[in-house]
Amino acid sequence: MSPSRFSRKMRRGRRTQEVWLSTMNVKRQSRMRRQLRHAVGTSRLVVALLGIAALAAVVVTPLGAQGVTARLTIPPPLYSVGITRCTFVDHSRGLLNYQRTPYRLISKSRTLLSEIRYPTALRTGGAAQIPGATPVVQSGGYPTVIFAHGYDVTPDTYAALLDAWVEAGFVVVAPVFPDENSNEVAAQGGTNTEDDIVNEPGDLAFVTTSVIQASANETTACPLLSGLVNPSELALAGHSDGAEAVGMLAYDHGLDPQGNNFASLRAGLDYRAVLILSGALDTYQANADEASKPDLLVIQSLADQCNPFSHGVQFYNAIHQTNKWFLVLRSAHHLPPFDGADPSAFGLVVKTTVPFLEMALEDKVLAPSLVAIGSEEPSIGVTYAGSPGPLATSAPRIKESCGPN
Repeated sequence: MSPSRFSRKMRRGRRTQEVWLSTMNVKRQSRMRRQLRHAVGTSRLVVALLGIAALAAVVVTPLGAQGVTARLTIPPPLYSVGITRCTFVDHSRGLLNYQRTPYRLISKSRTLLSEIRYPTALRTGGAAQIPGATPVVQSGGYPTVIFAHGYDVTPDTYAALLDAWVEAGFVVVAPVFPDENSNEVAAQGGTNTEDDIVNEPGDLAFVTTSVIQASANETTACPLLSGLVNPSELALAGHSDGAEAVGMLAYDHGLDPQGNNFASLRAGLDYRAVLILSGALDTYQANADEASKPDLLVIQSLADQCNPFSHGVQFYNAIHQTNKWFLVLRSAHHLPPFDGADPSAFGLVVKTTVPFLEMALEDKVLAPSLVAIGSEEPSIGVTYAGSPGPLATSAPRIKESCGPN
């Protein structure tokens, strides 16, 4: 989305928070407004000049510039993909109807249908996903990715990427957001429901907790998950609006519509990795530095017509830590690197995200480094580590287009 559209969206998000507070009869309006006004000026964007051509040959890391010559291929799958769907109901929070002004409460609970993809015995040929297949048991469970989809789509949109993660040995849990998924957008007459993004960090935290409980046999909500999730090896990943929701849950210190601090939502959940795919920073919230932060991978394209490249740079620069990486895609659009429609960019995304998750969640030592892996095809993309990262002015001026990709 363009900077102007992004600003309008964030103003709508602030208004939504106030409506929610009134609707849910929570008397915290003044405290939230003070915190939101204080947070407006906290993010910064580092702007300098750098030609795109210079990026093709050099990768900048905390140790300086280095040429990249590695040529790697995607490893063959270790597993096939089993899939099931489970429903988790959060009775502590409600759901809004965005067709009405002011917004109306249409449900006192949030029903979160979630797609669960998991490793099953490797099969050659046949269906890409096997519904209800018997999982391959692993002692202690699998490292698990909680994935947040973007606006007006569903997790199925990203099936190719999510399946690639499962084939490499991860469980992937993808909730269907109750207001932003494509079915609900259509059901509300095409109304823009993006204001509900402020509730999605709570959705992600709730689903994470529910999945951990189901894996530990503490609930019958999703029996197939029994023993599949390692609660100490968790990652958050999201695309577009989903990436923004992930960023809010992982880093923000503001309040959600129920008056809960985002830091309290993530407390006790061992998120060790965060993937921001074509996302943006929530500039109405504070990103306070903490003693330790999960490994961060930002992926953004210079040619993204929906979330400009500068948004990814702004996010990356706002997170003050050394354990962070940035994959710059050269010519991909907003969605094709993540749904498989752009095979070259998609291949590089898979080659980079799988070892990143292995490094962050399983303490795998990468040889070559993630920078080398993510820069093996310089005509497609290049990867940075630590600071400095890429520069916002690297991207050409492009026309906004958030429609069909």
